[in-house]
Amino acid sequence: MQSERVTFLTSPEGKASIAARAAANGVSIGEYIRRKVEDNDDLTSAQEEELQILIDQINLAVPRIRKSLESATSILRDLRKENNEFFSSRGIA
Repeated sequence: MQSERVTFLTSPEGKASIAARAAANGVSIGEYIRRKVEDNDDLTSAQEEELQILIDQINLAVPRIRKSLESATSILRDLRKENNEFFSSRGIA
């Protein structure tokens, strides 16, 4: 028998979100939260595989992103230098 109470604060939006998810599952807010708390946190093998795929994609993307950012930074430095020279040659500082 459940005889102990646990109370926590959340935003109105958070409460609405929890209430909507509870309703979508056909249970009360309390039951929904109990189920979530009691859920086993272990990932299924399918979830593990999906996460590994995402990790692999991120690991492939990071060097390309870094290279792209370095290129953009170089272009911006060159443009800044050109702008400074342009304005300086016209006496505008």
